[in-house]
This record gives sequence, C-alpha cells and structure tokens, in this order.
Amino acid sequence: MSGFLHSGRQLAPLAWPVFVGQLAVLAFNTVDTLMLGRLGSQALAALAVGSAAYVTIFVGLMGVVLAVGPLAGRQYGAQDLPAAGAQYLQAQWLALFLALPGMALLAWPEPFIRLAALEPAVAEAVRAYLRPMAIALVPALLFTAYRGFNTAVSRPKAVMVLQLGGLLLKAPLTALLVFGAGPVPSLGPAGCGWATATVMLLQWLVAREILKRDAFYAPFRLSRWRDSRPHAAAQKNLLRLGVPMGGSILVEVTGFTFMAFFIARLGATAVAGHQIAVNLVSMMFMLPMALASAATTLVAQALGAQQMRDAQRLGRHALIWGLLIAALMGGALALLREPVVNLYTSDATAAAAAIPLLVWVWFFHMGDAVQTVAAGVLRAHHVATLPMVFYVIALWGVGIGGGYHLAFGGAGALGFWWSATFGLLLAGALLAALQLWVERGLVRPRAG
Repeated sequence: MSGFLHSGRQLAPLAWPVFVGQLAVLAFNTVDTLMLGRLGSQALAALAVGSAAYVTIFVGLMGVVLAVGPLAGRQYGAQDLPAAGAQYLQAQWLALFLALPGMALLAWPEPFIRLAALEPAVAEAVRAYLRPMAIALVPALLFTAYRGFNTAVSRPKAVMVLQLGGLLLKAPLTALLVFGAGPVPSLGPAGCGWATATVMLLQWLVAREILKRDAFYAPFRLSRWRDSRPHAAAQKNLLRLGVPMGGSILVEVTGFTFMAFFIARLGATAVAGHQIAVNLVSMMFMLPMALASAATTLVAQALGAQQMRDAQRLGRHALIWGLLIAALMGGALALLREPVVNLYTSDATAAAAAIPLLVWVWFFHMGDAVQTVAAGVLRAHHVATLPMVFYVIALWGVGIGGGYHLAFGGAGALGFWWSATFGLLLAGALLAALQLWVERGLVRPRAG
C-alpha cells in the first residue's frame, strides 16, 4: 500500500496541471455548447457535426505530433537535454507538414456533411463553423508540440497557464461573435469557430515567447529554431512512433465522432441530446487522460534513466489509480444525471434525449479510463502498433459496427452508447493485459 500511495504522490504533481489545462481546452466546446444551446436544436446539431469533424482531423494529427513526449521524455531522463530540445524543434516542423492536408479537409467538409445526411440549413452552418477552424488547426498543432515537450520535461504548469488564459479569452469572445453586439453581427455557429481560431493563434504566440525568455529552456538549445531544418532521420523517428499513436487516437476519437454523424440521421433532437452527453463524458475523460500523461512522462523518464523497476511500479499503479477514480466519478454522474443535464439546456426534448444516455456512463467511463492509462504507459515503452489493432477491433468493430446495427434496428441513440460501452471495456481489458505483458518482459519494448 505504501508503494501504491508513493506512486500516487509522484503522479499527482504532473497529472493535476494536465487535468486542469485539458479541462480548459474542453471548456472551449462546453462554452460553444452552452451558448449555441440558447439558439435551439439546429445550432447544437451543427456544432455536434462540425466539432466532430474538427476533432476527428485534429486529434489524429495531434497524436502523431505527441510522439515528441515519449521520445523527449526518455532523453530528459537520460539527461541529454540538447537531444530533447532537438525533438521539439523537429516536432514543430512535423506539425506544420501535417497541418496542410488537415486544413484542406476542414475547408471542404462535404464527406462529413453527407455522412451525417444533414438538412441544408444545418449543413451550411457546419461549413461556416469549419472555415475558421481550418485556420485554427495550424496554431493548435504547433501548440500540441509545445504541450508534449513541456509534459516530457515535467513542466505541465507552463502549458496549463496558457490553456486557462485561452479559456478566459474564449468565453467573452465567443459570446460577442455568436450573439453579436453593437456593430458586431451575430454569427451563430461560425462565431464559435472564429473565437477559437483567434485564441489558438494568440496562445501559440505567447508559448513561443516563453520558450525564448524562460531560462529553464536554455540548456535545451531551442534558440536553434531559425537554423533548424527538417531532418529526415528525426522525422522518420517521430513518424515511426507517432503514426501508430495518431492512428490509435484517431480510431478512439472516431469511435465517438462517427456516433455524432450517424445519430444526426435520427434527427436534431437526438443529436442535441448526444452532444450534451458527449460533452459530459469528455469532461470526465480529462482526469484519466491527465493520469495517462503523467504515467507516460514518468515511465519514459524512468526507462531513460534505466530505472526499470520504477517504470514497472509506476505503470501498474497508474492503471489502478485510473480505475478507482473512474468508478467514483462515473457513479456520481450516473446518480446525478438529471440535475446535471438540466444545467445544459431548458429544452425538455433535448434533456429527455440526453438523460437515458448517461445511465451507461459508469461502465463506459471505467473502460475509457483503463484503456487510456494503459495506452499511455505502452507509448512510454514505444509500443504503439498493437494497441492500434486492438482499438480497430474494439472501437470500430464492436463500438461503431455494433452501434449502427442496434441504433437503426430500433434502439436509437442508446444503441450506439451500449456498443461503445462494450467496445471500451474490451479495449481496456486488451490494453491492460498487453501492458502487464510488456512490463513482465515477455514483449521486448520497441517502436511499433
């Protein structure tokens, strides 16, 4: 027990700033949901599909860029600070390369619109929302590299402060652009997109100044940015780990975003209820995700320092902590689902659509927590390809495939949530077993 508590004390200082910062990021969507909820179900439906399209693209690309974390973390653990800094510089280039195709997909969102079978008015609102979000993608990916690097070198507070500052600007700017005031017209869903793009750009510019001026970063030699060029070997190394990482995260996220597209076919009320439920589950997910981030950092640093027993202890205890916390949080939300949903909307039909979905949150969230923490630990070991295969089977095969069959077979939106829950529990079991196998030395830790 003392070892378990010691691991918790090691994980907490790295996990809580990530948790707070990621809550701030998620609150961007919460702000949009709360404000567009005042405009009715059509505006919420446009946000659900538009944000699902953006998240699908951003998160997949983000996962590739975040390969900087496990790589720089090992070099930081080995006390090779210039090499860790070089990883960050190369990750910046990678972010720029990846942003170009991502922007093109967001600027032409017709595949997402057709998949959701939207009515013309909602489809046009989705296009208006995604145009500025295409611009936001560039600073968002650059900031992702900053976030991954700072987490790897045990500086998550440097990220958290900027994320909180972004939220403080996002809320009033979104209100201004969505509802309008004085000479500023009401932009509806498009206002949410322009507010996000503005905040993301300012956030990244401030991050660049911090890297230049804070003496902590001097040993990493980040001033080489202007002289740095993309190096084929370094980019290949990032991609070797980053592509399966990004693929895993993309499969995980599309397991939920595709729910929004298909549920949209059931009508604006169904997708509005789904949007409320997804936002609540997403907020809860931030805690296991923060714990996974802390575990990735500490395990990677321990491996770099050749402290194998510490790496094993931290990985296993992080998994247990994640499961315990998720059980408590999921149970609390399941019991309090009605008053919580009523905070989101005064629309009785949207609330009635959301409340039954939250009955499954308890089991859904426990599976989500286990798979997230296990995946984070495995990335520290540079094991990423097999987890991606597990995700495809569990989240696409069981979650989306089974959900589609149930939802359009008469179960409605609940059918997707039933299947997603079983898919997450399966993914959690498979990844936890793989983590224990790697830690016992039965699988040699290596890239892919």
